[in-house]
Amino acid sequence: MREMLRASLMAVILLAALLPVAAPGQQAAVFEVDFKNEGVTPSNWKITLNSDGSGQFDSWGGHAQPQDSNLITAGEVHRPIQLGREFTDHVFEIAKKRKLFAFPCESHMKVAFQGSKRFSYSGPEGSGSCEFNYSKDKEIQGLGDSMMALETTVQYGARLEKLLQHDRLGLDHEMENLATAAHDGNAVELGVIHDTLARIASDEQVLERARRKARLLMAQPD
Repeated sequence: MREMLRASLMAVILLAALLPVAAPGQQAAVFEVDFKNEGVTPSNWKITLNSDGSGQFDSWGGHAQPQDSNLITAGEVHRPIQLGREFTDHVFEIAKKRKLFAFPCESHMKVAFQGSKRFSYSGPEGSGSCEFNYSKDKEIQGLGDSMMALETTVQYGARLEKLLQHDRLGLDHEMENLATAAHDGNAVELGVIHDTLARIASDEQVLERARRKARLLMAQPD
């Protein structure tokens, strides 16, 4: 028994040694994006992301369009998220390459309004923020597109959960839309909604076609 306890203690010590530890007094790195567009639903959403991939998603505001009045909508969404290592590292690499967003990033070009996106970064290197509708900086604009695709994924997950509760037949069409969005790059990081897809895939009351789509999406690399 004593040997087992000693072995368990050593395992805990080894695991603790492998975990990243911030230096005393060092500020943790955090990225945030705030989106606003009164012409869409949701009209406001915010993603807070830590450097380990953990984060929080919140959305609110907006009104369903007349053509969508009979559809099940996600409503307000407030939930923790966990993003993949590659996606997370890319976000923080861009923040460091692009001066922690501490520069004007709006192009002021006459382009259609796509929504106001405010990037903010705070960390041991410093802090900064910038706001834009469209940026001529390809990395800034690309990161904005990625954040909007991530928001799309989370919103799909929230709608799928409601359909799973109230309209299982509606899952088939929604799963088809999600598959198309993922294929086109308009929905990313499907691991964020892995648990929801797993529930659909294992629910025998769901059409096999929708269950099959869920299994295929779960198998896709992020």
